[in-house]
Amino acid sequence: MRSSIEIYDLNTRSSRIVWQSEDLLEAPNWSPDGTWLMLNCDGRMLRLPVDGSAGPQRIDTGFAIQCNNDHGIAPDGRFIAISDKSEFGKSAIYILPVAGGVPKLVTRDLPSYWHGWSPDGERFAYCGIRNDVFDIYSIRTDGTDERRLTAGEGRNDGPDYSADGRWIYFNSSRTGRMQIWRVPVDGGAAERMTDSPYGDWFPHPSPDGRKVIFLSYDGDVFDHPRDLDVRIRMMDPDGSNVETLFDLFGGQGTMNSPNWAPDSSAFAYVRYTPVRS
Repeated sequence: MRSSIEIYDLNTRSSRIVWQSEDLLEAPNWSPDGTWLMLNCDGRMLRLPVDGSAGPQRIDTGFAIQCNNDHGIAPDGRFIAISDKSEFGKSAIYILPVAGGVPKLVTRDLPSYWHGWSPDGERFAYCGIRNDVFDIYSIRTDGTDERRLTAGEGRNDGPDYSADGRWIYFNSSRTGRMQIWRVPVDGGAAERMTDSPYGDWFPHPSPDGRKVIFLSYDGDVFDHPRDLDVRIRMMDPDGSNVETLFDLFGGQGTMNSPNWAPDSSAFAYVRYTPVRS
C-alpha cells in the first residue's frame, strides 16, 4: 500500500492503522466532532471515518479539483478551507461548507497556501509567496484585513495557531537550517523554539495548549520532499522537553496541516511505502 493513514495515541505511545490505499493520500485533518478525517488525493478532497469503518468519500469542491495538501476544518466544524490552483494556475485559498459546495475565494494575492485556522474561527494563517519571498500572513476568512507577519528573513512556512490564539508557530530558515519559531498573532519579534540538528517543519500546537508536534528531516534536507526517512517530534509550547515520538518513511504529505484529535489525546498522520521502480 502506498499510503497508510494512522493515528498515534499519546497515552499508549502506539499507533493504529485507520486505512491503507494504493493511492497517494495526504495531510489528514481531524474533525472537531472527532469522527472523521479530511485528506487530499489527486487534487480532490476526501473524508474518512476515524474508526476505519468505511473508505474515503469525496467532498464536492465544485470547480476546485487541483487541491494540494494545505487544508483544514473550522473550529466549529461548519466550513473547510482548501488551497487550489484550478482557477488561477497558482494556489489560492478558498472557504466552503463542510458538506461541500462552491468555493469562495479568500486570498487574491497568489500563490497562497493555507496552514492554520484561528481558535475563534475568524482568521487564517498561511504562507504567501510574493516575488519569490516566502512569508507568513494572516487574513480574515472573508478576505479582508491581511497582515504580513514576517519580512523575508529566510524562507518562512507552515504556520499554525496556538490554542490560546496568542501565537502563530511556523518554520523558518532565517538562521540557516529550518527550525521552529513563533510570532505574536498581531505581529512582532519572532521567537526561536527549536535549536536542533534536524530540518524542522510543520509545527502543530495541541488544542489543549500543552504540546506542539512537528516533522523533522535530516539536517541536510532543506525543503520538505516526500519519501524520506523522517521523524515526528514533540515539545512543550515554550520549546522545552523536546522528544522524538517515532521514526517513519514519509515527509511531504505526512502532516502538512493541523492533525490533532479535538481532545489532544492523539494525532493523525500518513506513513508511506517507497514507490517501486
